[in-house]
Amino acid sequence: MAIDPNFDQNREQVGEEKLDELRSSANQTAFGDGVSVWGPVEPPEKLGIHGTHVAVDYDICLADGACLENCPVDVFTWVDTPDHPVSETKVEPTNEDQCIDCMLCVDICPVDAIDVDPGREGRN
Repeated sequence: MAIDPNFDQNREQVGEEKLDELRSSANQTAFGDGVSVWGPVEPPEKLGIHGTHVAVDYDICLADGACLENCPVDVFTWVDTPDHPVSETKVEPTNEDQCIDCMLCVDICPVDAIDVDPGREGRN
């Protein structure tokens, strides 16, 4: 099952990951205020979709790292997701406002867990 491309209409925004916390856990530089989280969220099994312009469905992401390693502008950082049944780490679109819409992450994701939509909000 792939990420729902209309998640911003079909799901409710249930929170926001603060970039200060993500920065310290990933030892990376991040920009903007935070990364939106779209529900439902019931940890550790259901973690929802993280991001808006660049969105990662944490419930299907298997954390192979292809998007992180191949992104030309370093949109993604690793975050811990303890006890998640698919993977105990995920890629967070921490720098989604830097995305250049090349769609490489969408094309390279083996489980279609990423969606990039230039028309969705999420940019500064």
